[in-house]
Amino acid sequence: MKPIYILLIMGTMFANLATANSFETDTFKTKSNKDVVITFIKHGSIMISVEGLYIQLDPVSSFADYSKFPKADFILITHEHGDHLDSKAIENVSKNDARLILNQSSRNIISKGEVMKNGDKQKLTESISIETVPAYNITKGREKFHPRHRDNGYVLTIDDLRIYIAGDTEDIPEMKNLKNIDIAFLPVNQPYTMTIDQAVNASKMFKPKVFYPYHFGNTDVKQIKKKLVGSGIEVRLRKME
Repeated sequence: MKPIYILLIMGTMFANLATANSFETDTFKTKSNKDVVITFIKHGSIMISVEGLYIQLDPVSSFADYSKFPKADFILITHEHGDHLDSKAIENVSKNDARLILNQSSRNIISKGEVMKNGDKQKLTESISIETVPAYNITKGREKFHPRHRDNGYVLTIDDLRIYIAGDTEDIPEMKNLKNIDIAFLPVNQPYTMTIDQAVNASKMFKPKVFYPYHFGNTDVKQIKKKLVGSGIEVRLRKME
């Protein structure tokens, strides 16, 4: 291979890495001392990586150039709305053998992927499992935004580390069934998802160790941190508007 081509390839690799690294990250340890890195992209878009394996949640092209991210092993889609389902982003970030997991209404739109419905569970790898949980509106007049039984939230368990990605939902009663959640992402974007008080109530239902407000638009999520002082729940604020 000619030197000029090698330099071009190396330049592209470093440019891709710089793009992926331009977002905030937090790192958590599992019981077997694995580093789980969460990358905060924007809105409902998150990347989770562990030992060279990449999981993308609701990738959307208007939030990032997904052609410049590491190729994903798994892509999880919560529901069909355009700020969560984007076939271009999915195509740009997928490995050739990537597994796309989504709800039925999303599959109806893009005609590919594995459907998981509320309550389904499966192992993705030897050390990673996934469970789908309900995500819907309960406030009168809002039910049309996210009707019951249609959309997914996800609980990922990596070794012993349990991460809840709520999707678009309000403080639904099923949240009381969540157990041993280490990290939770809850949406705070009324009228489509939760109000500040609903998000506070939701977190108190299952008491995650760390709570990230996300999908919050112009909502002043600093109020959540104030309202949960003394609750034992650590609220971390990231650029997830």
